[in-house]
Parts: sequence; structure tokens; C-alpha cells
Amino acid sequence: MDKDLEKKIKIFMAEKLASGEKLSDLQDEVNSEFSLKLTYMDIRILASALPVDWKSRDPQKAPAKEEKVVEKQDAATEAVPAEEPAPAAAGNTVVEINKIARPGMAISGTVKFANGATADWYVDQMGRLGLDNLKGDNPTREDIEAFQIELQKVLR
Repeated sequence: MDKDLEKKIKIFMAEKLASGEKLSDLQDEVNSEFSLKLTYMDIRILASALPVDWKSRDPQKAPAKEEKVVEKQDAATEAVPAEEPAPAAAGNTVVEINKIARPGMAISGTVKFANGATADWYVDQMGRLGLDNLKGDNPTREDIEAFQIELQKVLR
């Protein structure tokens, strides 16, 4: 997908999400509006770069461990607009996909952040991205952004 089309889709999605639309409803709308056949995973990855407060949209988040994952994910979704260049740390972040996904997950793998921290990442059956088993310092916003960029690259 070219950058101009991706930018138009992100603007369209941001407007729909701001008006209260659910992410799960966006797939059909985006595909219809832009004559595409994007999967829910494609929509979720595009949405991960949008400045959306996901916690406020889902009042039934599980406490403790998952909240940490969501907070890290939310920090990443405050995101760099599509037209800005990728952070410099993107080249230092290493994302790998597991040959066999973790049980109950659509896809999973590992990440080594530019700051040296490591974690397991996963995308569950609903298309939600999360981090688990963090070892080392908490990743910075730039580390999370670099992770998302690298993850998009390896998933293509």
C-alpha cells in the first residue's frame, strides 16, 4: 500500500474512531470506502499508529498484568503521524516471529528494544497487540514506536 493511501485510510479511521465507532466495525467501512480487502489485522495495525485512548474505549480491561501491557500499547498509540519519519531507534529494534504461535494467540514472537530490554509480544484472536514477560527497563515511547514499525515490516 502506498504512503498516500495509507495516510488517507488513517485519517478516515481516526475520524470514525473519534466519533465512537468500534474498531471491529471499521474493516468493512475501510474496505468499502477505499475498494480494498484489508483484514482485521491490517486494520488493527493501522489503528495502532493512531492517537486513540484505547483504555477509555474499553471499560472492562482486566486489572494488573494486562493493564501494564495496555499502558505500554497506549503509549505507542499516541504515535507519530504517518508523514513523520521513523524514529532513529527503529534500526536497533529486533522483532522475531515464533514459528508456532503461543496457545490462544493468532501470532506471537519476541522483541529486543533499542534500550536492551526484551519482551514477548503477541496478537490475540481479536487482533489486540500486547507485550508480556518484559526483561530490563521499560521501553520508552520511541522504543514502542520502533517496535510497531519493525513488527509491520516483518508481518508484510
